[in-house]
Amino acid sequence: MTINDVQNNIIEEFSLFDDWMDKYNLLIDLGKELPVIDPKFKIKDFLIEGCQSKVWLHPVYDGKLITFSADSDAIITRGIVALLIKVLSNRTPDEIISSDLYFIDKIGLRQNLSPTRSNGLLSMVRQMKLYAMAFNAKKK
Repeated sequence: MTINDVQNNIIEEFSLFDDWMDKYNLLIDLGKELPVIDPKFKIKDFLIEGCQSKVWLHPVYDGKLITFSADSDAIITRGIVALLIKVLSNRTPDEIISSDLYFIDKIGLRQNLSPTRSNGLLSMVRQMKLYAMAFNAKKK
């Protein structure tokens, strides 16, 4: 499945709900499904700057694909990072770098988050792309 296929599935899943409270509940459920990050990665080195909540993001690069694990101390934020992992994990650095994450606006996520959560979302995306750029630079 391509990044766009996954994004289209997310858009379809969120379009089943008209009310944003139902969409928040879906985000919360996604956060609950996020695999638990190894506690040894819940350290400052993996903490994302710019998030009001604490968000830890750990990348693993096997030379081909980047896999992310994450956690947050806030339930909605945990759901947001779960969505990003669903789209960007198990991808090549080039795929992550060049991805256009249109699902964020299509499902109304950015518009329905508080300004601080919206900034956190952008910080998460930026950090995932920075990891991809760093791994891409290492392989050259």
